[in-house]
Amino acid sequence: MNQTSLPSFEEQVKSIQQLIQKKQFNDAIKQSKQLQKQTTDKQHLIESGYLIAVAQRYAKTFSQALTSINELLKLDEKHSRAHQEKGFIQIGLGESALAKDSFEKAVKLNPSLVASWQQLIHLYRDLHQQDNVLKAVNQLEKLKDLPPALLAVTELMHEGKLLKAEQICRHFLQKNNRHVDGMCLLAEIGLELKIYDDAEFLLASALELAPSHIHARSLYLNLLIRLGKYKMAEQQVEKLLLVQPDNLSFKIAKASALTGLGKIEQAISLFEEVVEQNDQIAGFHLQLGHALKTKGDIKKAVAAYQKAYKLSPSYGDAYWSLANTKTYKFSDEEIAQMQAQQGNLDLALTDKVQLHFATGKAHEDRQDYNQAFQAYQQGNDLQHAHSGFDIKKMEQQVAEQIKYCTAELFELRGNLGLNSPDPIFIVGLPRAGSTLLEQILASHSQVDGTMELHNILGLASRLRGRSTSQSTTQGTQSNKEAQYPKNLSEINQDYFKRFGQQFIDETREYREKAPLFIDKMPNNFLHLGLIRLILPNAKIIDARRSPMACCFSGFKQLFAEGQEFSYSLEDIGRYYQAYLKLMAHWDDVLPDFVLTVNHEDVVDDLEKQVRRLLDFCGLEFEQSCIDFHKTKRNIKTPSSEQVRQPIYKNATEQWRHFEQHLAPLKKVLNID
Repeated sequence: MNQTSLPSFEEQVKSIQQLIQKKQFNDAIKQSKQLQKQTTDKQHLIESGYLIAVAQRYAKTFSQALTSINELLKLDEKHSRAHQEKGFIQIGLGESALAKDSFEKAVKLNPSLVASWQQLIHLYRDLHQQDNVLKAVNQLEKLKDLPPALLAVTELMHEGKLLKAEQICRHFLQKNNRHVDGMCLLAEIGLELKIYDDAEFLLASALELAPSHIHARSLYLNLLIRLGKYKMAEQQVEKLLLVQPDNLSFKIAKASALTGLGKIEQAISLFEEVVEQNDQIAGFHLQLGHALKTKGDIKKAVAAYQKAYKLSPSYGDAYWSLANTKTYKFSDEEIAQMQAQQGNLDLALTDKVQLHFATGKAHEDRQDYNQAFQAYQQGNDLQHAHSGFDIKKMEQQVAEQIKYCTAELFELRGNLGLNSPDPIFIVGLPRAGSTLLEQILASHSQVDGTMELHNILGLASRLRGRSTSQSTTQGTQSNKEAQYPKNLSEINQDYFKRFGQQFIDETREYREKAPLFIDKMPNNFLHLGLIRLILPNAKIIDARRSPMACCFSGFKQLFAEGQEFSYSLEDIGRYYQAYLKLMAHWDDVLPDFVLTVNHEDVVDDLEKQVRRLLDFCGLEFEQSCIDFHKTKRNIKTPSSEQVRQPIYKNATEQWRHFEQHLAPLKKVLNID
């Protein structure tokens, strides 16, 4: 037999599974061990190791099976089916207490494992744990109500096999296109893959079919909050509270929507009401802390965050939220606690990442820069591996903007948009000083500060559409060019004015009564051509910061969502270079459309830069813009505490403490 005719790994797995079904267990074990010897691929080793353990259990060699499954769990401690298999092996060994623990771990990792729930019902009954029996029975009934295809989808989702889950779910919906649970599952996959427009459409459609479907409306509500569509979220949560007025999770969601709408006092009152009703849920205290921080009440925010980690010692978000106030200093005891939690094998990835970033901030505050960098690096490595970010795709986007957003495009189509002068866009990289510029401008009587609005990014996403390969590439574009920005020269010219009006209408809920308002979404720098076409009278301010200071500040910041480029020194350097390239292009094809404001210049001569900003925006000088730190307003970004203080210069060179670790960044930025 020549090399090319050897059966594939998948074919050999199928053959072993057939041997197990035929009860030829020894042959199955032998073939699985041979298969293991043929591969070094981790996933293949896990899969073949699982088959060995299953076959050994069926052969009733329980001790050997236990050894095999423990070896597998060393490779992947979060393998839900391995924990389930371990439970069956422990039952075979007569160790029912240990089996219960294994099945509980299995369903915690993957709540759709029917066999684990069935075993837990028996084990809970033997222990006379009636409440647990009831919970397990309810969960099992829910799972058994699902069509087999959707049960398979839920299992695959919990195992992280999202593309396979999406494929099966779409196939099911082609034959059952009004199946609301199926639509909800596909929307949940969309949320995981960050294909938000698809998820939003699916959930809105599901609610048209079944207006009383609580789960669909709850998913829709959470998506709207994630997208910053707070007015719509408020409307959805009011409908849910009519049906379930005592549901604390819905009250928390309402308070989050109110926070987003700037109704901060109402939000805090509602958070406090919920905490009073149940003060044992760490997440409730965390949310209260966020609202208090937004208001500027840091002392109470800190107390809320501390309460959260006391209730849940492994709650990474509580520690990171303390670090993210930028003014909090961790105690020795807190640092020890964070480090101890990092060794917790059951710790979720999100908590682990947050703990590393918080520990980095704790060490940096103590001027222990080597340990600080090590912690930041560990957090970034974990987050980068999880995100799957590809910097080449962003560089391709920049190349396409340069290729299609030409001077000729703006000459032909530059006067078709809405002539509203209302918006001021502050763009650039995160941590480049945009919050400071926003605070300066929002201190003017004629300007409202809002937040990082998603509207332009959403419009660009709709114009881009989804490539045919997108549903099989984890929500990313294929190597082929997307429809946008090429289609800016092709779409009906009436659309530009309509898009501009839509932006003004959709953002009205974030404004107060000033004639001008700010959108400080930094990523909008990618779409300045689109902004110019739909809102030709908008003002664009590029918040720029020196490359090393800007990039390193981004590297040590854990962002709530997005900004995946910031979790690798090389990626963040390449992103900065691509940003400079695109901003130079906008200056070429749209002269005088963008005002660049260097953070270092603001620090060196505040009044001069304030006057430049106000002149560019057509505003009279007001002293309140110089005294920006006295302005009372809600601020939701990580810099909120820094801009409530006068300008300080000590942050501009902080990166130098870490210089010995930053060679990869310097290389990409061409800095000696």
